[in-house]
Amino acid sequence: MESDDTGNRLRFQLELEFVQCLANPSYLNFLAQRGFFKDKAFVNYLKHLLYWKEPEYAKYLKYPQCLHMLELLQYEHFRKELVNAQCAKFIDEQQILHWQHYSRKRMRLQQALEEQQQQQQNSTSVK
Repeated sequence: MESDDTGNRLRFQLELEFVQCLANPSYLNFLAQRGFFKDKAFVNYLKHLLYWKEPEYAKYLKYPQCLHMLELLQYEHFRKELVNAQCAKFIDEQQILHWQHYSRKRMRLQQALEEQQQQQQNSTSVK
């Protein structure tokens, strides 16, 4: 029984690490250039990995954009385009732009929340 638990834990860790690697466009380009996306068994494995989208598994991910890439990898056209280094570079640039936008938006939301809380405290202290 213990060896089953150890094996399951190891498989979980390996699949977690692999799924998160899918967030890296350069790694996707590497896989595409070496023909992994032409291998039916590998493509089926990518389909199997969709279980990581379930909340009980997704909560362990540090790089949630890997789920979007995993979803895109289900499409043959996307897999074929990844052979082109320019495609991987474009995806990388888009991720950076998304993070920058998200960071700025999050800062503005936090500032607005702080201002709202400050106004509520001021109005409560006036009463």
